[in-house]
Amino acid sequence: MKPAEPTGPRRSEPVPPAGRGELSDGVLRALRGRPERESALPSDGVADRTDPYGEDLHLALYLCYELHYRGFRGVDPAWEWHPALLGLRAALERRFLDALRRDTEDRPHGADEAFDGILVEPVHGTGLSHFLRDEGELWQLREYAAQRSLYHLKEADPHAWVIPRLRGRAKAAMVAVEFDEYGGGRADRMHSRLFAELMADLGLDTTYGRYVGAATAETLASVNLMSMFGLHRALRGALVGHFAAVEVTSSPASRRLAGAMRRADAGAAAVHFYAEHVEADAVHEQVVRRDVVGGLLEDEPWLEADVAFGVAATDLLDALVGERTLAAWRDGRSSLRTPL
Repeated sequence: MKPAEPTGPRRSEPVPPAGRGELSDGVLRALRGRPERESALPSDGVADRTDPYGEDLHLALYLCYELHYRGFRGVDPAWEWHPALLGLRAALERRFLDALRRDTEDRPHGADEAFDGILVEPVHGTGLSHFLRDEGELWQLREYAAQRSLYHLKEADPHAWVIPRLRGRAKAAMVAVEFDEYGGGRADRMHSRLFAELMADLGLDTTYGRYVGAATAETLASVNLMSMFGLHRALRGALVGHFAAVEVTSSPASRRLAGAMRRADAGAAAVHFYAEHVEADAVHEQVVRRDVVGGLLEDEPWLEADVAFGVAATDLLDALVGERTLAAWRDGRSSLRTPL
């Protein structure tokens, strides 16, 4: 099922996706032009009246954030720090953050209580990884991997932004976990590389950014969350909370997904990616909770509510992704905007 290997050197910049409304169409239109010219970017007022979890806002926000990663083919790199685009991005972030804070205000505000809420594994789980382990078919695993590629092909990058904002025990532990994510210094063991090999086993295109156009608003929002937390020093506590939530929940979910890949005979690399995360993330969970979270709150105890918010926001968006995906599959439909 592996796609044919491309010939010649590959461009690292992804091709820009199609727009999904006034905001994302306006950002794309501006990015096609020259930064020094006046652009017709949407006004802040458009962001203020757009669905904070919707397709248009999150594609527009993803486009803004991606300029800090690999950019887009044909887009001038000077757009990364263009004042007008940064102003629009700030309006999009305010809209998104306000919604997240509103929708998590009833969650715990203490770090221990926040982690307690995601540590308990239900006896009869009904989430996405449970479905894939018990019922998932190969086409559903392919759709899941296509959406997850937006995260896993940049897996450690958003979290790396927090490193210069930490100190002491928290910084040292964060670097240690990130070192593992980057393969311990070996390119062939980087987790993003292992995920690309999983995608190849599933017959998917491993090109970075290939499936942005197929991804749902909920998936874009979950990736945007990492970038937003990572790019703002003021949100460093939330970024640490997000990172810890990912590590805490990864090991049991990875065990289920490894089982799903085996049952569907998806391929050795597909199984290996999740099997690798079962052990690695079980260790990471302890380091992150004890030393990254513990070290941060020892230095800056006033950030505890922010850590709890990061956990709650991550859990909220993961639930939205699962609900939309499972609703489509149980209806016999593709979970993607454009089926594979």
